Amino acid sequence: MLATQPTSPTENAERLRLTLGLVFGELVRAGERLVNHRRIRDLYPEYLFMTHCVIRASVPLMETARERARSKAPGDPVAAELVDYLGEHIEEERDHDEWLLADLEVIGVDRTAVLARPPSPTVASAVGAQYYWVLHYHPVALLGWIGLLEGYPPEMSMIDQLMAGTRYGPDAFRTLRAHAGLDPHHGDELFETLNRLPLTAEQSAVIGLSAMSSVHLLAQAIDELTRRAPTPSVGP
Repeated sequence: MLATQPTSPTENAERLRLTLGLVFGELVRAGERLVNHRRIRDLYPEYLFMTHCVIRASVPLMETARERARSKAPGDPVAAELVDYLGEHIEEERDHDEWLLADLEVIGVDRTAVLARPPSPTVASAVGAQYYWVLHYHPVALLGWIGLLEGYPPEMSMIDQLMAGTRYGPDAFRTLRAHAGLDPHHGDELFETLNRLPLTAEQSAVIGLSAMSSVHLLAQAIDELTRRAPTPSVGP
């Protein structure tokens, strides 16, 4: 059997940053197409729905990864380190889906309608890929997903542009504003955790694959919104 070479722990975070830097432009461009769309007022509720579909999966996904890490921890130092990190991060992310439901209610979208509506296949694919890697490879793959979602928070200038374009009140943007403030700290925690992990080359690679796949699928999900811009206006 060939020996697996470890990566340098101090390079783990930088490797993920470089990987995301190679592909992140795809997501930025999709976001710009959304924000600048002439029907952004109609699209914003759809964007919040899509974001809710992603965020409602965060805690269950991390709980699954934590249990998988706990089962591997006795003989796996990477999994052992993940148990505590995921436990803390689960509590940090709990109920953020409720925040989005409240924002949607502000613009006239009932939460029961949101919860009854199935997510798009693209969003399901993005989240489902994480479950596959967590359950059938290694839970450390989830750090690529978390690194994308929390290492690159929404910018306040983009939120201000959305407010101006949609003409919705500030209460429709509470979740975006909260994440603009919280995510830089959470991103720092993620990258610090990465640099403590004695990753193998294969584990480092799957984190990168997770991140790149997530960029592509989330950009695709945003572009799907802009291509099917709804005709009726939603909300007041």
